[in-house]
Amino acid sequence: MGKVEITIEDLFNTPSAEIYNPDAYKSLSSVEIDSRKVKKGSLFVAIKGEKFDGHDFILDALKKGAATVIIDSKKFGNPSLREKKFSFIEIPVIIVDDTTKAFGEIAKIWRNKLSAKVISITGSNGKTTVKEMTAALLAEKYKVVKTEANNNNHIGVPLTILSANNKCEVLILEQGTNHFGEIPYSAKISQPDFSLITNIGDAHLEFLKSKEGIFREKAALYDETIKHGGIVFLNMDDPIISKNAKLYRSKVTYGFKGTVDVKGTVVGYTEDGRTEIQVSYKNKKIKTVLPLYGESNAKNFLAASAIALKFGLTGAEIIRGVHNFKAVHGRLEVMKFKNAVLIDDTYNASPESVVSAIGLVKKIKTFKKKLIVLGDMYELGKNSPKIHKELAKSFYADKNLTVLTTGSMMKHMHSELQKKKVRSIHFYLREALSLYLKYEEIDGSVILVKGSRGMKMEEFSNILEKRFE
Repeated sequence: MGKVEITIEDLFNTPSAEIYNPDAYKSLSSVEIDSRKVKKGSLFVAIKGEKFDGHDFILDALKKGAATVIIDSKKFGNPSLREKKFSFIEIPVIIVDDTTKAFGEIAKIWRNKLSAKVISITGSNGKTTVKEMTAALLAEKYKVVKTEANNNNHIGVPLTILSANNKCEVLILEQGTNHFGEIPYSAKISQPDFSLITNIGDAHLEFLKSKEGIFREKAALYDETIKHGGIVFLNMDDPIISKNAKLYRSKVTYGFKGTVDVKGTVVGYTEDGRTEIQVSYKNKKIKTVLPLYGESNAKNFLAASAIALKFGLTGAEIIRGVHNFKAVHGRLEVMKFKNAVLIDDTYNASPESVVSAIGLVKKIKTFKKKLIVLGDMYELGKNSPKIHKELAKSFYADKNLTVLTTGSMMKHMHSELQKKKVRSIHFYLREALSLYLKYEEIDGSVILVKGSRGMKMEEFSNILEKRFE
């Protein structure tokens, strides 16, 4: 198969496009929105972001060798701007009503020219880890391209699609959302052959209102998959996904409970808290010890295994792939020191993931003392105080346990813990918590640090890492 290219016909078919200098256009195999990454012969799409406007970097893109540029009609239609910024452009110029949407359309065209199978993954928790695990497993048999960093939104999904070439056999996309309409938009671009929703949790309740609302948003991925004759993977342990399972005929079910196509069983735990798991599928039984920690990662592994088994991987290939698993930074990342075990789970937080992380602390027997440092969980809407209070159910009074909290919402959990006689300290000032972690006697502890992105809990994790290394 030849290389993937964007032709002049593709651009003529892009909604609202007007093309200047079309005779000079040559088919392009590179599309960029970052002028620093432009190379000779690239198509540069000028997108206005939160911090920068690509229209300000068109000259830089031209100097790097951009062969065609896409410009917003509002920018190009302004006579003074046109004279100042665009009068020197002699290469083909495509004028569109919305460069962000045009970028998505180009990615959709690119996706349809790829021979790769497309897997789309979303969910309230675990989607990044499932994506990474799936990529590690499938790489044992296929050439894989996957979402890098946090490129899972309306810009990131097209970027990932455009990073795949004709050698790619499997393209794994992480697709995120926190507002209605984001998944339907990106799903129409990705047109998945396979899709998986990890779970439906409380994350993004502030914007999506209810778990049913979250499911409706994320299920657009399933709908688009079925529409294109694909297969959906259903987590039957999730009550909302299982309730809606009958809506989908072409499906693979998985879970730890009940009758499912791919069944997981937790066999036990190692002394340092790693999970020994067995996966059963048809007549196959695959048993392994996961290098990653926590119940949530056992669930993530089962999801990734369901995909890998459907793609025809053998048990031996899956076990080999497991050896390549690496913790995603800040996601249940366990660091072992002489005098402590530190669990950095600071990338984000939801009620489900906090409960799961607390469960992991209990399973690690390396040290008896446990220290749990929690910051607020965001995007929970009007029920946020109540949801934070309910986290106290995960704790019982124990002379070896100390809970440290910070943030306006976590003080509600702190109050509940005091009622239960659980040793808890709430810090109104971040500086006070920092000093506690630097100088208090906490050697010989298993320590968890967790909170939502906006709480910047990684700062506390960094303090502990420096203290113990």
